[in-house]
Amino acid sequence: MTKLILLIGLPGSGKSTLAQQLITETPHSLLISTDNIRGQLFGDEAIQGPWLLVWRELRRQLEQAVLAINQGQATLAFYDATNAARRQRKDAIALCRDTGFTHITGLWFDTPIWLCLSRNRRRQRQVPEDVIFRMYRQLRDAPPSLVDGFNELIRYHRGEFIIVE
Repeated sequence: MTKLILLIGLPGSGKSTLAQQLITETPHSLLISTDNIRGQLFGDEAIQGPWLLVWRELRRQLEQAVLAINQGQATLAFYDATNAARRQRKDAIALCRDTGFTHITGLWFDTPIWLCLSRNRRRQRQVPEDVIFRMYRQLRDAPPSLVDGFNELIRYHRGEFIIVE
C-alpha cells in the first residue's frame, strides 16, 4: 500500500512545523512541499510562478515518492500545501491517485485564524493577510470531508487529533 498524508490548513496553522517533526520522527518518510518546489524552480519560495510548472514538478516528485515506497526505500509521503479550496483538494487527491498512491489521509489543521495571523506576522516570509482571509473563507465554506476523496480524514484542533467520520 502506498500511503500519503495530505496536509490542509491556513498559512501559519502549523502544517510545515508538524510535517518537519513527523519527518524527523518517522523513519523513511518523504516530504513533498509546494513551497520547496517553488524554491527549486524559481529560486524563492515566495515567488508563485506559473502553476503549471509547479504542478508538473509536483507530479514528478509524487511519482518518485511512489517508486521509493514500492522499492522499500520509504514508508510514506507527506504533501505539504494549504489545500484550502475543495477543488484544490480534489485535484491534489486525483493527482496523488494517478501517480500511484492507494491510501490518502487528510490531516486538517483547524487552527483559529487569529493565531494563524499572529504567527504569520512573526514570519520572515509573510503571506498577505487578505490571502489568508480568502483561504479562511474557502475552508469555512467547504471544509475538508471524506467526500473530497480521502480514505480517512483527521482534524487537528486545539492540540487534539480527531478522526472525521
